[in-house]
Amino acid sequence: MQVLGSEDCAPPAQGSAVTIGAYDGVHLGHRALLAELSAQARRRGLASAVVTFDRHPATVVRPDSAPPQLTDLAQKLELLASCGVDRTVVVPFDRDRADETAEDFVAEMLVGALGARLVVVGEDFHFGHGRKGNVALLRELGAAEGFEVDGVVLTGEDEPVSSTRIRRLVAGGDVAAAAALLGRPHQVRGVVAHGDGRGAAQLGIPTANVTVPPEIALPGLGIYAGRFRRPDGAEHPAAISVGRRPTFYDDNPAPLVEAYLLDFDGDLYGEGAQVSFVARLREERRFDSVEALVAQIHRDVDDARAVLAR
Repeated sequence: MQVLGSEDCAPPAQGSAVTIGAYDGVHLGHRALLAELSAQARRRGLASAVVTFDRHPATVVRPDSAPPQLTDLAQKLELLASCGVDRTVVVPFDRDRADETAEDFVAEMLVGALGARLVVVGEDFHFGHGRKGNVALLRELGAAEGFEVDGVVLTGEDEPVSSTRIRRLVAGGDVAAAAALLGRPHQVRGVVAHGDGRGAAQLGIPTANVTVPPEIALPGLGIYAGRFRRPDGAEHPAAISVGRRPTFYDDNPAPLVEAYLLDFDGDLYGEGAQVSFVARLREERRFDSVEALVAQIHRDVDDARAVLAR
C-alpha cells in the first residue's frame, strides 16, 4: 500500500475508487466496506484509495468531547494496508480543514487529487463544515463531476458495527466483545518506562509500565489476560493491570497499564510495546495487605495462563 500526504497526490491515469473516513479501529464494518471498495475497483479497472486524517476530526471540531481513539495513526495505517487497498492518503486535519465546505473537499481531494470515478462510503457518512456533506450531496456532486456513489450499510447482529460501539465495550472492560467487532484484540501502544519500583522490589513481580498516549482508549479498570509484543516481533503472554493501584494510593491517580510477562526475564525499559487485551479476569480492588495483593496477583497470573492457553 502506498501512503501519501494530501499534497503528494496525483490522480492515477485510470481513475480511483475512493472511500473517506476517520477509520478509527479499522473494525469489521470498515473491512466490509473496504472489501467492497477493492472488489468494485478491480471490476472497473480503477485504483483503490482511502482518504483518512492524521487525527480524529473531533479533536479539532469539539476537543472537549472528542472520543478516545481505538488506534493511533501508525496502527491505523498498518491495518488499512492489511485490507489490500492500493493507496492511503493522510490529510492533515486542522481548523482550516474543519471550516472547508463539503463541495470544496470533493473538488480538491476526490476529483483533483484522486480522479475519483467511484466513491464508496457508509450510508450515514457526513463530511465538510458543519457535517453538511452526506451521501445525497455526494451523489449530486458526482453527477456533475463524473463519479458514482455507493452508500453501504454497515450492519451487525443487533446494531451496526461502529467505532462508538466498540469504544463503549472497551471502556466497560468487555474486551472479548470488542475483539469480536474489531476482528482482533484491542491493542494499545507505548514505551516501557520506569514506575515507582514497587513491582519487583516489594511484590516480587516485575511489571512493564507502558506509557500510553492519553488520547488512546484504555479498557476499563481491571485485570486482563493478553499479549505483549516487543519491537523485534517477539510476543509474550501477559497478565495486565489497567488501574490506579488503590492498595497503595488514595488520591485516584491516572490509570496505568502494567504488564507482567509470563516466563520472561529481561530489561524492557525504553522499548516500544504493543499490549493486546484478550479477556478480562476481574475488577480492580483494594487489598488490606501487600501479602493479600501478592497472593491475588499469583492467582491472576495462573488465570491469565489458562485463558491464553485455550
